[in-house]
Amino acid sequence: MTDRTWTQVGDGVYQRRYDPLDVSVGLVIGPCGATVIDTRNNPAEAQEIMNDVAQQFAVPIVAVINTHAHYDHSFGNQLFAHAGIPIYGHHLIAQHFENFERPRLLRVQQDPESEPDKSWAEVVLTPPSVPIAKPATVDLGGRELKLIPLDPGHTQSDLAIYIPDAGIWFLGDIIEESGPPMFGSGSFPLGWPKVLRSLLKLIDPQHVLIPGHGQAVDRAFVSGQLARFEELAQTLRTAHAASVAVDKIQYSAQLLALWPVEFLREAAVDGYAQLPEHGAS
Repeated sequence: MTDRTWTQVGDGVYQRRYDPLDVSVGLVIGPCGATVIDTRNNPAEAQEIMNDVAQQFAVPIVAVINTHAHYDHSFGNQLFAHAGIPIYGHHLIAQHFENFERPRLLRVQQDPESEPDKSWAEVVLTPPSVPIAKPATVDLGGRELKLIPLDPGHTQSDLAIYIPDAGIWFLGDIIEESGPPMFGSGSFPLGWPKVLRSLLKLIDPQHVLIPGHGQAVDRAFVSGQLARFEELAQTLRTAHAASVAVDKIQYSAQLLALWPVEFLREAAVDGYAQLPEHGAS
């Protein structure tokens, strides 16, 4: 779904959900300009963000923040960089690009029919110009934002964004609402529960949380997904210890209610890769 307008989720804070993939784009309006959160799938889609901001708000875009490195959140970066707009993001986005996004991008650019929905012909990978390696408070457009690099979870490059004067969080794909959280392309299913537990220590019940895909949620929603991630991590650890093959793992009804079995198998591949081999010290 593509929203026809920006939805206000807090004082001067907006979300817009764009097709394809129901990607959340955030906007934080300050007295000196706007900060855009995530840049979508390619330069044309990034241009749509620019046009939509200009049409509805008529304010300059003074900064961009990436929630993580995946293509649907960062492949529009180059358009903003060419406009001289600083891009903030986790300091490991550049490394993730090289390990995961670049090989896929090159393959699709050489053979567009391999993923005809991507429209990546014009994409040039553009990592953040302001890499964030530790929690930082920044003034962007006259608004204070807290940028919190997270431990490996959805990726090694996840960044939480908190707007204190509005009580709003942008969490990227650490949380998803309109579909199940995704694995693959550098995910850490065994570390994901720790990330959510650390975030819950910072999130108050009255805070509004914007997922990478879907509508705004609350702290209770995160707690619910945490329970499923904890169960999944324990399932994978137990199966690995018993030398159960990835395609033979049995999942509970609760896990299958959130994730299709093919998603769980992808999580198992990633999870097993992050556990020591049997007999290793």
